[in-house]
Amino acid sequence: MADRLDTPRERRRRFRLPRINLQSEGVGRVSESFARFQGTPQFLVYLTVFVILWLGWNSWAPDAWRFDSSALGFTALTLMLSLQASYASPLILLAQNRQDDRDRVSAEQDRRRAEKNHAEIEYLTREIASLRLSMSEVATRDFVRGELRDLLDELRDVEYQRARRELEEENNPPELNKSAHRDDNSPTPPR
Repeated sequence: MADRLDTPRERRRRFRLPRINLQSEGVGRVSESFARFQGTPQFLVYLTVFVILWLGWNSWAPDAWRFDSSALGFTALTLMLSLQASYASPLILLAQNRQDDRDRVSAEQDRRRAEKNHAEIEYLTREIASLRLSMSEVATRDFVRGELRDLLDELRDVEYQRARRELEEENNPPELNKSAHRDDNSPTPPR
């Protein structure tokens, strides 16, 4: 007993239930696996087979073996399906909340990564601009390549013209050129 009346008496529990930490990772994983399983065709097939067996057993089994009356609209089956739905809804919501948390963290990481990439791109852009300004008087590699390409094209044209002249001179000797320009009535020079 308490020594004084203004001091509350300590309660002693005879039976203590273990405390479950509902914020733990294990509870979240179980709820996610349960929610994932309920969203599969396999779960729907299992539930359909269960309901068909329940209805078949309570409709065609001998009266002594039946445990849910079809006259009352299969009340026990309705209660079991309601119980399953009442547990499924909060577990699905818990799994959705965990997924939302993961999505939020992922979006924050993506935002930080995008900001970092943006800062790096701005830095590189400034560096490229400063290099262009400092190299405005210096011939760049592309400029030199272009000039060399133009010179090579000019050399090829000169070589082509020279080869063409040589070919024309080989095909048309100078004395044949003179006879080709004469009239047919004029006498041919002696050979």
